[in-house]
Amino acid sequence: MSTAEAAATTEAREPGSRIKSSSPRQIPVVGVVTEDGEAQGAFKSMDLSRVIKLIEETGKDDLEEKQLKSVKKVVQCYQNGLPLRDLAQIFKILNLCAEKSKKQPHFIEPAYNILKLCGLPFLKKKVSDEITYAEDTANSIALLGDLMQIPSSELRIQICYQQASSSYKIKMAEVGGLAKTMVQSLALLENQLVEKLWVLKVLQHLSTSEVNCMLMVKAQAASGLCAHLNDPDPSGQLLFRSSEILWNLLEKSSKEEIIQQLSNLECLLALKEAFKTLFTRSLGHYDRQLRNDILVITTIISQNPGAPLIECGFTRDLILFATFNEVKSQNPLVKDLKLSNSYEDFELKKLLFNIIVILCKDLSTIQLLIDGQVILALFTYVKKPEKHKIVEWSAAQYEELQLHAIATLSSVAPFLIDEYMLYQGNARVLAFLEWCDSEDSFFSHGNSFHGTGGRGNKFAQMRYSLRLLRAMVYLENETINKDLCEKTAVQQLIGIFKNTISKYNDKEESILLEIQSDILLILSGLCEHHIPRKEIFGTEGVDIILHAMKTDPKKLQSGLGYNVLLFSTLDSIWCCILGCYPSEDYFLEKEGIFLLLDLLALNQKKFCNLILGIMVEFCDNPKTAAHVNAWRGKKDQTAASLLIKLWRKEEKELGVKRDKHGKIVDTKKPLFTSFQEEQKITPLPANCPTIAVMDVAENIRAKIYAVLGKLDFENLPGLSAEDFVTLCIIHRYLDFKIGEIWNEIYEEIKLEKLRPVTTDKKILELITTASENIGKMVASLQSEMIESQARQDVQNEQKVYTKIQATHKQRELANKSWKNFLARTSNAKTLKKAKRLQEKAIESSRYSEHPPNAIFHRTDIKGLSTTVPSGGVVTVESTPARLVGGPLADTDIALKKLPIRGEALQRVKAVKVVDEPKKNVPT
Repeated sequence: MSTAEAAATTEAREPGSRIKSSSPRQIPVVGVVTEDGEAQGAFKSMDLSRVIKLIEETGKDDLEEKQLKSVKKVVQCYQNGLPLRDLAQIFKILNLCAEKSKKQPHFIEPAYNILKLCGLPFLKKKVSDEITYAEDTANSIALLGDLMQIPSSELRIQICYQQASSSYKIKMAEVGGLAKTMVQSLALLENQLVEKLWVLKVLQHLSTSEVNCMLMVKAQAASGLCAHLNDPDPSGQLLFRSSEILWNLLEKSSKEEIIQQLSNLECLLALKEAFKTLFTRSLGHYDRQLRNDILVITTIISQNPGAPLIECGFTRDLILFATFNEVKSQNPLVKDLKLSNSYEDFELKKLLFNIIVILCKDLSTIQLLIDGQVILALFTYVKKPEKHKIVEWSAAQYEELQLHAIATLSSVAPFLIDEYMLYQGNARVLAFLEWCDSEDSFFSHGNSFHGTGGRGNKFAQMRYSLRLLRAMVYLENETINKDLCEKTAVQQLIGIFKNTISKYNDKEESILLEIQSDILLILSGLCEHHIPRKEIFGTEGVDIILHAMKTDPKKLQSGLGYNVLLFSTLDSIWCCILGCYPSEDYFLEKEGIFLLLDLLALNQKKFCNLILGIMVEFCDNPKTAAHVNAWRGKKDQTAASLLIKLWRKEEKELGVKRDKHGKIVDTKKPLFTSFQEEQKITPLPANCPTIAVMDVAENIRAKIYAVLGKLDFENLPGLSAEDFVTLCIIHRYLDFKIGEIWNEIYEEIKLEKLRPVTTDKKILELITTASENIGKMVASLQSEMIESQARQDVQNEQKVYTKIQATHKQRELANKSWKNFLARTSNAKTLKKAKRLQEKAIESSRYSEHPPNAIFHRTDIKGLSTTVPSGGVVTVESTPARLVGGPLADTDIALKKLPIRGEALQRVKAVKVVDEPKKNVPT
């Protein structure tokens, strides 16, 4: 082996390790020289223009000898490094020597010696030299790629040996486009292994830069390298360095472009042969790691549906390698092959599961998956781990592979329904779930991606088994769903849900919520459209739904999965309860409607649509209306008031035009949203919904209208005047929407320049006018309500003012009576008791509407009157508060009360209040 070959071979390294500088010494990018010439070497210079001129001369006999001597002097002069300021001229000399070497072999050596100087750090005299001579440096380094065309092995190897290992040189290489020319030079080296390995080494270093990777992609580096992966190479470096470059290209440039370059038959055949060779050989850590790297590259390529993986036979081989351990095969490739429990083989197994998930998305792969018995192979992991059985994997490895296999089944089984049923898929999964839910002692490691949250329990196994069931139920295949129900899946899942409630733990909260959500979604898929299954769901099922609905609203923002659980719960109400009258009645009996309205009152838009849809369906049950009307929210809010408030909020978000009182502004378009205003009406086919029709489905107004309509618009409790104004619009929602649709039809006819017959035209005009008249009528009714409310507000203010006057007069009379009483009594004991009562009255007045000195109970007054020496009776100038509601009570009511006489209450003075004549005011 030559020196160059030996040097190239020793550069082999383990895959995944980082590039290191090939120089034995860690030297700076650019040497700095002081003014007096002291540095790593003396900063010398010479007249390079004269040397260039001499080399360019031709025609003299002894000229070659002079030229060679002058170049030798240049090499001696710059033996400590090339100054940046002289770099352009030195590389021009190098280029001239290289050109002359084609006909004059003696010039190879001086060119070689100059190239050796390029391996030393460039020198600068000033700090600014790097910037000043950046362009010259970039052009000079780029010239190295052009020199690869010189048919001299020594020169090519020496060019590659000057690898751009430093940041400055790599930057200059980027500017000069060296990477691109080096890729192009590979075409000249097909049969020259040593030179090719040196070029690959340079490209390996250059590919650590994103800019260089982009340049290499433009030169079609990926396809060029991949096509020659299996070229003869005793050292094994060609495959290693090529795969490392492909990795760098995938990481640092356009992945889509690289995949496109590799998605051809030639590249995939090369990858297939390389993988098969390494898979069957796999003698050491290095080979196994390289094998895995190639499989990852193949996995990335397989994401392209157009990649001919099936055509080249790679897909069949990959399926064979993925299943040979579980399904015995007589194929000579794997007949005597065994995987060890080494880290690389363990990773290989997971990578093979992963690529199967990608391959199954191509329907043309389905038959190959069936032939390879992939479902059977994966189901070998869906079982209780067997104790005392010798397996090739450790317990932790087996657990991770088990979870990975079940996750793979969730993606593959929906494409292979017949195979899933053939191998009793439902029975296997339900039996495995039964073990997951049992108290059997099992200590899982939970130390993998799939095992998250499952350490020391079987929650991870339960989670992935439920995901598999959910994927199969979502297919809506009646054969699968019927088989599940016959195997009592509904009852089993309800039981698992109940057990998860009892096993609640803060550490596993997230995974338990996901399990509960999936159970509810599976039950929804099984019970939807099937009344007998809803009956099986029964009261036990309703109980778990009610439990999920009672979640603390604060937890919905926790990010743990309570939102998902609530969505699943609402979906299960729709699918598992509605339509089954016993379940509906039980749901109502357990105050389920109250819980629904509590959730609606949270005013979270993402839930409103679904809740209102459920409410619409539930209102078909005659028992529902009483529950809805009985509900009270915060501040004694009624359900009707809540729904009308949601309507106003929705219209505000949609940009519907309303005045400050909530009244209709545009009677021609009373429901128009800002989106509808912006959209221009365009003629559409008859089977396409118009904007007005789509608006019904895209917001909650139609559902609110439906609920309020089923509750009876005329008898809605707890509404304010503002609510009544809005209710006028809601009541006419359907009329307005029909008018919108007719208006769209009329506008489309105009746009299409159609001329309807006279009768049709009159009818269209009448419909349009009628719709507008309804808008005017509603607006007029709203105006009357608003004016009536304004008058009522004025009357209420007058009443309050009158009450204040009455209270003030009562206070004056009470104070006068008190003073008279004190003046007429001389008994010390009586005076003492009176003062105590006065203090009590003053203290009570802090918490009462009653004026001081007027808060006396009859017993207190009686006590005082019996002790008055003169036999006089105390007179109180107001009726006790507990009889008429206090001094601020409604005056009309107070006048209707009869005066009460007897004991100490002998005279009552009433204040007569004259109100304005009452007018018709809506109650």
